[in-house]
Amino acid sequence: MKNALFLIVIAVGFTSGLSTFAADGYRLVWADEFNSDGKPNPENWGYEHGFVRNNELQWYQSDNAVCKGGKLIIEGRRERKPNPGFVKGSKDWKKKRQFIDYTSSCLITKGKKSWKFGRFEVKARIKTQPGLWPAIWFLGVDGQWPSNGEIDLMEFFNGQILANACWGTGKRRKAKWDSSKTKMAEFHDPQWDQKFHLWRMDWDSKAIKLYVDDRLLNTIDLSKTINPNTERGPKNPFHQHHYLLLNLAIGGNSGGDPSKTPFPSLYEIDYVRVYQR
Repeated sequence: MKNALFLIVIAVGFTSGLSTFAADGYRLVWADEFNSDGKPNPENWGYEHGFVRNNELQWYQSDNAVCKGGKLIIEGRRERKPNPGFVKGSKDWKKKRQFIDYTSSCLITKGKKSWKFGRFEVKARIKTQPGLWPAIWFLGVDGQWPSNGEIDLMEFFNGQILANACWGTGKRRKAKWDSSKTKMAEFHDPQWDQKFHLWRMDWDSKAIKLYVDDRLLNTIDLSKTINPNTERGPKNPFHQHHYLLLNLAIGGNSGGDPSKTPFPSLYEIDYVRVYQR
């Protein structure tokens, strides 16, 4: 009877939005299950636009993101169109490209939702082909990168799954990294990218732990993640709120060569759930 009652509580919790469901002392405080077909909920998600970072090849636009069949689908496309920011003779990588050759989406909760500490779960399916760079990551709300703190719950590129964090060094735009790289061969599953996987972050004042399918990939010791030389003295960027980004990048500094990869390519997210104590 107790087990039956427990399952009823779980079911009621998830169907009612914010629930009282607890796991290891955590309570669900926010979630997006992507159950309504159409554009992602604008109360939760905004978008990045254009060429943004890392010399990546894709032009970010909202058109490449849609909710369908209970999933958020981010579609990477190979499509050629004029770059509206093109400036002939410019040395700026965003402006010197005359054409856009790939498009994708980056969804972002900045200015809408952010969290400090908790358990974060994202169930997703990614393609692990050359040139693709899907990610689940977080940025601090206060400060410039990298001093605001970056957490990469998941990145894939060049045949590896990464679980990282970075913070400031006192030098502008120079980061200190704590990185973990797991080769796809270590999962011993040739059909790995045909399945959904559960990425999880457990984050408190002492550590950030990053998992996939309950396999611990990296533990970041927050006693070591201190930004030096800030105006108010040393500061830990992981003791502040962070917002979430979900994106499919293509190519760029680390993403590899997508020229022989078939498109369109789908990055599918089943749900995002945030728990706190």
